[in-house]
Amino acid sequence: MSLFTIAWRSILQRGVASALTCLSMALGVMLVVAVLTIHGVLSKSFYSNASLGYNLIVGAKGGKEQLVLNTVFYLSAPVENVSYDYYMEFLKRGDRAVLLKDSLKLRGHEQLWQTAELANFGIAAGVEQLAIESALTGEKQIDVTWNSLNRNGEYGSQCDLVIPVCLGDYYGRFRVVGTTPAMFNDLVWDLENNRKYEFAQGRNFQHRSVEHGYFEAVVGSHVAREMDLKVGDQFSPAHGAVDGHSHERKFTIVGILKGSGTPIDKGVYVNMEGFYLMEDHAKSVVDPREARKNPGEPREQLSDEEERQKFFNNQRKKGMLEREPDPDPLPTEQREVTALLIKTEMKQGLYLEGAINKDKKNGAQAVAPVAVIVGMFEFLVRPVQFTLLALTSVICVVSGISILVSIYNSMNDRRHEIAVMRALGADRYTVSRVILYEAVLLSLGGCAIGWLFGHLACLIASPWIEIQTGFAIGFHGFGEPFFYPFERVLPSLSEKVYFPVEWLIVPALVVLSIIVGIWPALSAYRTDVAQSLGK
Repeated sequence: MSLFTIAWRSILQRGVASALTCLSMALGVMLVVAVLTIHGVLSKSFYSNASLGYNLIVGAKGGKEQLVLNTVFYLSAPVENVSYDYYMEFLKRGDRAVLLKDSLKLRGHEQLWQTAELANFGIAAGVEQLAIESALTGEKQIDVTWNSLNRNGEYGSQCDLVIPVCLGDYYGRFRVVGTTPAMFNDLVWDLENNRKYEFAQGRNFQHRSVEHGYFEAVVGSHVAREMDLKVGDQFSPAHGAVDGHSHERKFTIVGILKGSGTPIDKGVYVNMEGFYLMEDHAKSVVDPREARKNPGEPREQLSDEEERQKFFNNQRKKGMLEREPDPDPLPTEQREVTALLIKTEMKQGLYLEGAINKDKKNGAQAVAPVAVIVGMFEFLVRPVQFTLLALTSVICVVSGISILVSIYNSMNDRRHEIAVMRALGADRYTVSRVILYEAVLLSLGGCAIGWLFGHLACLIASPWIEIQTGFAIGFHGFGEPFFYPFERVLPSLSEKVYFPVEWLIVPALVVLSIIVGIWPALSAYRTDVAQSLGK
């Protein structure tokens, strides 16, 4: 009969006590497995958010962490905005030309051109001196204005992709993000697998669609599920806060995103052109010519939106209009952006970050979000992980002590059994080994049960965890991996071999069981055979 068989039968003889001791160890192991598995998923989620598809965020000066929390995770309030002119400094000539068509500067340029043409006409008509001066002045102004408009942005040649972001409104508890179609058309968020954000339903919003004009929206999977939204629904964002007043403008949902496990799942994304056209979103621009015309009279505010809305509603009721005509886009001078998401090459990104941060006049800062995210993870999440692991490890140690107490308390009842074993030829070391094997079997039994219960608990919690993080655990989910450099032992192995970190629980429990089993084993070793046989 093997020593393990003898140890197993000894455990069965004390079935209730052994079961309770094994259960206490199982509870400790279950907590360790759950902590490691959930932390592994959290770590995967955190680091997947570091793979954003862009490597720079440009926003108003302030804390780097606040800019990242606000722009990437939609958690913090924006400090300030940056000007639209500064945003256009990151664009190439063609992209700038598209945006500048709604600029007051371009309209001024056109007026200067008309002035120059009139002056040239005056020269032909004989009004020479005044016309010549006007023509020369106008042409100089035209050259200056056109040169300032028709060019690459200062940083345009160094940027592969620039996506503006406007924040400030809410729908329910979720942030409303004004952006461009490039957010979902061009941004590759999963660089390893070359994945863009995909749609579970519908499509991406357009710059200006035939059906809804500038007022289209896309919602994240988490928002659609919690708010019970579907394609075709309309909503009005709340201005400035969760409980702020609702805008009169309504956006139509044209797409619902697939879950990605990123903060994108918890956002509401609207066409930036429509975002600017909502009330209270235009930057105030005072026309000095109007101020000179009426120096003592307050300017009339264009607050006739309700009358305009009422007029077009009546027109629609009469069948004269299918929908309200789109308003003119907001001039660029009345626009601001909260942040810019910039994709560029690594070397260009380092140069660009330094150049932006050294430029004091624009009040902007550039942040590498990956470094900030990893830093926040190491600063905030790692200590929590170590604390939880320390607590669960203490529970396992306490369970190991319960094994010691259980076996040690049984030694008085087992002295006769030990004496019989000694009388049949077993030496002191054999008896001690039986006691150690018993402690090991109790620990491994608790480990197996705890591992099973831990993964069952993760399986039960998997739907909720998937909703929160986008990652499904399942029964076979493991925590973070560790590697052993086998190439040092076997040079033929050129790659590192990775194992789930929870596999370390098994050798750790074996060592723990041997440590707690030494005292009962010494007690068995010292058992007096003659004295014990007489009892």
